[in-house]
Amino acid sequence: MAQHWQEILPIDRYIVAADGLLHEYDRKVLTFLYQPLIGSTCLSLYMTLWAELEENRLWSESSTHHLLMNLLGLNLKEIYEARLKLEGIGLLKTYVKTDEGDRSFIYEIIPPLTPEQFFLDGMLNIFLYRKIGKNHFARLKRFFSEQQKPLEKEYQNVTRAFQEVFASATPGSLQYLQGISEDTEPEENQHFIGRKESKPIQIELTTFDFDLLLAGLNESLVPKKSLTQKVKEVISNLAFLYNIDPIQMKNIVLSAVNESSEIDIEELRKGARDWYQYVNQDQLPSLIERTQPVALQVQKSEPKSQEEQLIRYFETTSPLRVMKDLSGGGEPSKSDLQIIEEVMFKQKLLPGVINVLIQFVMLKTDMKLTKGYVEKIASHWARKQVKTVKQAMELAKNEHRTYIGWTENQKTGKASKQKTIRKELIPEWFADGSEEGKAEAQTNKSEDDEAKKRAIEEKLKAFRK
Repeated sequence: MAQHWQEILPIDRYIVAADGLLHEYDRKVLTFLYQPLIGSTCLSLYMTLWAELEENRLWSESSTHHLLMNLLGLNLKEIYEARLKLEGIGLLKTYVKTDEGDRSFIYEIIPPLTPEQFFLDGMLNIFLYRKIGKNHFARLKRFFSEQQKPLEKEYQNVTRAFQEVFASATPGSLQYLQGISEDTEPEENQHFIGRKESKPIQIELTTFDFDLLLAGLNESLVPKKSLTQKVKEVISNLAFLYNIDPIQMKNIVLSAVNESSEIDIEELRKGARDWYQYVNQDQLPSLIERTQPVALQVQKSEPKSQEEQLIRYFETTSPLRVMKDLSGGGEPSKSDLQIIEEVMFKQKLLPGVINVLIQFVMLKTDMKLTKGYVEKIASHWARKQVKTVKQAMELAKNEHRTYIGWTENQKTGKASKQKTIRKELIPEWFADGSEEGKAEAQTNKSEDDEAKKRAIEEKLKAFRK
């Protein structure tokens, strides 16, 4: 990640903490269920941090990141990127403290979900299924399952109850119970060592327009009280996973209402999955098929200018569709799709912002999706907390010169001895009134480059229609 040194340095110290005891069985869960989603580097970082904890303890000794770099054989950038992935998938929490210029971290490793939680998660299991395929997914499900034994039919339960084995305390023994409540509590600033249940990934509720959903629901059919906190959390996750807007979600919610006027969560999940597979020919979702959340769409009114039309297009179109449109309807390569999906996962950029990034990068690099260049700009936008299409377009305009320098730095090989007059291709929304932008957009160009420009403009016209 670009300028990762602003976030972390080799001399920065860290301590590893654990949010509850980790068990040997967790290694299998991490290796077979999490590793396909986060990669071997992230798993290696997690295992190394775990190994720094002494057996049955929750805190480690202090170390420097330089030691961690030597242990893993990775540079600081790779460690930082792996850390972000672990944070995003819910396996790590990071805390930082700055004291007189010295920076120290606490890395709190979170136990993974249990196999049952993972396979019933509703989001991670879908991504795993899409990643490894039906056959391998079924094999893993069998690996983490066990056949139930017919105990009730073949055996009789003869287990004694507590009261059948133990007697109640006699009046004379009650004197020992005085003040016992204080004696049983842990000392100040301490807590008992144990295992806490891991929490599944939860998409923020603010990303979904619940007001619009409630407006579409009939109060007599779906009372407001049926939209409990748990139901809202599931709706928010499903909307993110399957890219469902509030209008379509209304129909799915109605189909999940039971005879008690309550929303059946399992029926809600099944309805969302069935709807998505019906619309997408039995395919399951991937990150690049999502569109900008409704709550973060800025172009609500009817577009009046060409720029507003483009904003609307970026907000209502998935990155996969944008890439297809840029290639005249052709399927993007697997490597291009992987670049975009990794950026969305690692940098947590929203689909509309990714669309601006795709168009910008492709026009700057002669319709090539260069991984290093994409990641560098994406990390910059992530640090700037770019959430909307409008913000992304404005930042691209303001930092245009900086990004030009990045492309120049990435060029390798000897420069051509013959000088050519070259025009740099930029999106049309760049020349929006700035004299510098207009002049740059109209620079003279050689005959070959003019042909390239016309071809690209034709593609842009095609995907705007």
